[in-house]
Amino acid sequence: MNLNLKADCTIVRILTLMLILTAVPALIAQSGKKEDKLKEIAKVIDQGQFEANWESLENNFKVPEWYLDAKFGIFIHWGVYSVPAFGSEWYPRNMYKADTPEFKHHVETYGEQSKFGYKDFIPMFKAEKFNAAYWAKVFKDAGAKFVVPVAEHHDGFPMYDCSYTEWSAARMGPSRDIVGELAKAIRKEGLILGASSHRAEHWWFFDQGKLFDSDVRDPKFAGLYGPAQNQKNAEKLIAPPDQAFLDDWLLRSCEIVDKYQPQLIWFDWWIEQPVFKPYLQKFAAYYYNRGAQWQEGVAINYKDKAFPVKAAVYDIERGQLAGINPNYWQTDTSISKNSWGYIKNQDYKTADSIVDDLVDIVSKNGALLLNIGPKPDGTIPEPEEKILHEIGRWLKINGEAVYGTRPWQVYGEGSTRVVEGSFSDTKRSSFTGEDIRFTTNASSLYAIALAWPENGKIIVKSLAKPAGGKQGAIKSVSLLGHRGKVEWEHSAAGLVVTLPAKKPCDFAFVLKIIGTDLTAIK
Repeated sequence: MNLNLKADCTIVRILTLMLILTAVPALIAQSGKKEDKLKEIAKVIDQGQFEANWESLENNFKVPEWYLDAKFGIFIHWGVYSVPAFGSEWYPRNMYKADTPEFKHHVETYGEQSKFGYKDFIPMFKAEKFNAAYWAKVFKDAGAKFVVPVAEHHDGFPMYDCSYTEWSAARMGPSRDIVGELAKAIRKEGLILGASSHRAEHWWFFDQGKLFDSDVRDPKFAGLYGPAQNQKNAEKLIAPPDQAFLDDWLLRSCEIVDKYQPQLIWFDWWIEQPVFKPYLQKFAAYYYNRGAQWQEGVAINYKDKAFPVKAAVYDIERGQLAGINPNYWQTDTSISKNSWGYIKNQDYKTADSIVDDLVDIVSKNGALLLNIGPKPDGTIPEPEEKILHEIGRWLKINGEAVYGTRPWQVYGEGSTRVVEGSFSDTKRSSFTGEDIRFTTNASSLYAIALAWPENGKIIVKSLAKPAGGKQGAIKSVSLLGHRGKVEWEHSAAGLVVTLPAKKPCDFAFVLKIIGTDLTAIK
């Protein structure tokens, strides 16, 4: 470690201790209010339509219309982990995990974990260039309809003004209520606010730091690193989360609801642990009842089998479904292939592939939540902003085939198959001009070719005219973004459309088809 970095690290450690000492009184003042808040949560549940049981939640929950219409949102993974900018947003765990690249990098760059731990990155997380209004404008221009900032990641450092810890962006690092600032800016742009909580995983997230001499072992820092229980023991139910942790999880989750009134709450996978079940029921009842009080449609995202399918909205991480799901669902994926948080060597997807995935997901009754990872200074990396701009440009031309649409009788046609399941979004081949996806609204059917066909013709086989079929069932066909007419023929082979010489956009080309009783065409 060079001398300049060593001096900087010493200053950082001093600043960290000073921040802790000045924040403790505020935490003590809040500690006596936990029981009162838990009683308030119970009261909201008792007096509301939604009860804290699966039957009531399934019978009463409905996916909000805004969500069914929105289709495209922005996820934001931003936190202290953006400072080391190495590996991924799991750096805070892996820097304590022997035999990982993060562990080696940390020791070589910052020194031993007993002397420079994760906490010491907090004063370096300044967010000095963060401009919530600019972010919100970028998201709106990208065509997003809702935005979901990470309120708290696994590292236990809330990005909002949390009453239950001294360790938060509102008290340390930026000393700003990041989620609060975003909430105002996002709503000003007419977008819907969501928020995500990954707090459940914090029960074990820093457990590797207890296996050797590190600052995780120091009780002074238990507010950040604790409980740091063994993950395997927790998942084997040998050491599951205790009541104090579960109560804290519920309090934090409900505080996000009350302070920012998000219309979407996203949870990561570990809430599926059995001990969370009654707490999930309490939270869902509380949140849905709050939504009813606000007269706003709200929803919860869950993974795997944490919720019954009709009590919330199913979310698949970095993956898709092979066919139409009768229940609305969502894919969450990142703009990069290798990390959700900012790192210096991102492997970015193309706007083309992201739009293709958006179209495929929407055709199957889903929504896409696309993640970005801002830098520690609060700026959006230039490549990410460029990709968002390209997506927005496509949606300005073709958005009517996405927003407010519903699935058709089949999701699409073509030989390229999507691999179903989580972590499968990079396992498929590139789509071709024969791969077509369908969406529909009250008056139009949209057939979206996921590549420009080499022969200059789009053939929609699903619209083949059956023997004895209605003549003139298709009244008109147009190509979104193209000002002139297109030639088309409706026959037993399908709808054959001759494309113009010039492409109307850069990728995913949309035919707008108007006719009589199109849903009857096989």
